[in-house]
Amino acid sequence: MRFRKSSFYSLALLFLFTSLAIAQTSRPKHQVDVPYVPTTEEAVKAMLKLADVKPADIVYDLGCGDGRIVIAAAKEYGAHGVGIDINPERIQQAEANAKKAGVEKLLRFEENDLFDADIQDATVVTLFLLESVNLRLRPKLLRDLKPGTRIVSNTFNMGDWKPDKEMNVGDASEETFSHRLYLWIVPQRSQKEAHP
Repeated sequence: MRFRKSSFYSLALLFLFTSLAIAQTSRPKHQVDVPYVPTTEEAVKAMLKLADVKPADIVYDLGCGDGRIVIAAAKEYGAHGVGIDINPERIQQAEANAKKAGVEKLLRFEENDLFDADIQDATVVTLFLLESVNLRLRPKLLRDLKPGTRIVSNTFNMGDWKPDKEMNVGDASEETFSHRLYLWIVPQRSQKEAHP
């Protein structure tokens, strides 16, 4: 009886560790726990205005959801855009929305972890993440983006990196989010940072 009991526990432990190993390998490298909350239409317009989007811009939306920000950038300003999201369902939805809006030729959607994504071509980056995610993302933004790139965040700031501009949108009593926007402009790098 003792042998059978220990065999049962051994098998149970083996099953548990195998399940955990499979879960770890199927899980994205950086699983960011950011709930999907769409940016309001009013905030989308204000974010693009705050970033001073022009037709020559390439707008990257990190955590693009249904694609509404880059779709608006393409539709209203003629800008190119890239939407990045870790959720394949959101990417499919964004692609369908871009096609419906008739701007799919100006846009590209990429299923990727925003910490792994290549964002070097961006001239504008939009965010609606969480402050903790913004803080983790900040070194990548400063390292990968060219000086002069504009970064606009909906609702959440970047800690001690003071924004170049801030603005309020709509009536803050109506909803919890999409009422405070922040703009940062990536600064020039020092010689030491440019050539380590």
